[in-house]
Amino acid sequence: MADDYIGRKMEDFRARAAKPAARPAASLTKLLRRNRSHRGYDAGFKVRPDQLRKIIEVNTLTPSARNAQSLRFLPVLGDQAAKVTGCIRLGGALPELQLPLPGTEPNAYIIVCSVAEQSADLFIDLGISAQSMLLRATEMGLNGICIRAFDRMRIREIFSLDCEPLLILAIGRGTDRIELVDIRPQDDRRYYRADGVHYVPKLTVDDLIIE
Repeated sequence: MADDYIGRKMEDFRARAAKPAARPAASLTKLLRRNRSHRGYDAGFKVRPDQLRKIIEVNTLTPSARNAQSLRFLPVLGDQAAKVTGCIRLGGALPELQLPLPGTEPNAYIIVCSVAEQSADLFIDLGISAQSMLLRATEMGLNGICIRAFDRMRIREIFSLDCEPLLILAIGRGTDRIELVDIRPQDDRRYYRADGVHYVPKLTVDDLIIE
């Protein structure tokens, strides 16, 4: 009996040792810090359809004003992605760079549309949805950016949409080096680049809290 007991314990130990160690869950603070807007992407990395589906899936869990659930999502990959790239504009504060730089264009997008008329509630839902999807992408080791500067009519025509496109998310493996910079309310809040780093000014919590 003793030999059998020891043998079983050894088998259990070997089985546990063979299993890969579980990755610790990222905290919300870490996800938020990593969830930065990337304007350049690794062209050699291809986003898979199941990854976009997993990102979109968070919308089955997020709140919706009046529970309207009026948003719909079109995943775009492969050759179709280049058609989206031709309709978007990135880096509005850095027009001299004409972003994305050649060879760093996204190759995956999620077009967020609405089946309802535009309203304050709808845009509340849109903000919740976009943030949640980008956090999911970050959790998966991907990066993204929200794009509102795009040719809506052209996007509707290209994809034969019968609902209104409101926002486009680019998804991929970002190549930008991004750092947050603490600023005061009187400082310039425009992002900028220097020595290959993309700097994002952010107000401190003391300046956000109303005394």
